[in-house]
Amino acid sequence: MAKPMVLRKLGWNVKFGLAKLLIGNKANAPHFAFVGVDASRQLCQRIVESGHSKVLVVTDAPLRELGLVDRAIELLAQSGVELHWYDGVQPDPTFEQVIEGARVLRGTGCTAVVAVGGGSSMDAAKIISASLEADEDPRAWIGFNKAPEVAAPLYAIPTTAGTGSEATMGAVITDEHDQSKNVIGGAALLPRAVALEAALMTGLPPHITAATGLDALTHGIEAYLGQWDRGSRTETALMAIRGVFRWLPVAMAEPTNLEARQGMALAAYYGGVAINQVNVGTVHAIAHQLGARYHIPHGVANAMVLPHVLRLYGPCIETRLAALAPLIGVDTTGGAATTATRVIDAIESLRHAVGLPGTSDAINVLDFGQLIEAALTESDGYFSPRLVTEAEVERVLRKITAS
Repeated sequence: MAKPMVLRKLGWNVKFGLAKLLIGNKANAPHFAFVGVDASRQLCQRIVESGHSKVLVVTDAPLRELGLVDRAIELLAQSGVELHWYDGVQPDPTFEQVIEGARVLRGTGCTAVVAVGGGSSMDAAKIISASLEADEDPRAWIGFNKAPEVAAPLYAIPTTAGTGSEATMGAVITDEHDQSKNVIGGAALLPRAVALEAALMTGLPPHITAATGLDALTHGIEAYLGQWDRGSRTETALMAIRGVFRWLPVAMAEPTNLEARQGMALAAYYGGVAINQVNVGTVHAIAHQLGARYHIPHGVANAMVLPHVLRLYGPCIETRLAALAPLIGVDTTGGAATTATRVIDAIESLRHAVGLPGTSDAINVLDFGQLIEAALTESDGYFSPRLVTEAEVERVLRKITAS
């Protein structure tokens, strides 16, 4: 049972006030990215020049078997760096997986971590790197600024374009005991540098290209619409939104188009930079529950939920949402409400065009109570345009439940 709205609003106002007081409105997290041809080699050269002689590579087994990981970190091997591996990461990484990876890190004496793969590998690598000098259960770090302040330097080479984890100081880890998704955040989890190289992404299957692309779009939109106007969130969010609308359809139609892949890599990165400053919102709060309970891929869940949450927000986002219209090629004639509706329709059209579903038959109406309670609890920790009610979350769930 959710708390009464008056108590939720009070708690939300206190959290928002403290965040602005303690953190401020200026971005304070550095971001360094190598971009384009040979970006991964440049990143590896930076690791070598930093003096690391033993490096842990965190990835997933299928990606390693494809040879893509060896290709991405080739310069490290050529430079005589001793490489150790943890390739046990699976979609929606669990605490058991990161604990296992942490044992490898400490047992081999590695001084740096390189994450190669999608968001799961990067999220797992963050918690593994934070375990450099701490062997406690990382469940104790759930929340923000509870993770160790000292971590192994982390470097990221994303092979998907969507999660934005390469640009954030947060990680989402699943607890297998209750199937909950838990956010761990801290400054030490931010990668020291990232390589954005289109050539590493040309082999992405269409469904992953689509899902990660809509994930990046959701990051941009939620960061743009949130109430906290901090740092460069508006500029970077807009670059993410524009980039996805421009390049995702091209990447879907022409998978080997390097310009499109690079455009998507940058869009995903900008989305990550944006949410790293102001976090996500209600869309993610609902989508996380779908991933935890039904293992619906995160990008797919976001794509299903996004338009319905935007509609329920109503007038409080109309003006700001309408301002996106010229950026994504939507007709601007008429008032803000009409234009905002067209923007939401364009988001749904994009989802449909890239082949992502609008509903799922995995969602069980009998689970609604637990899903709603968990979604509201998470959502109240974000600075979304407004708090949503139990009835509104239920309305979204019914919209995306296949009957």
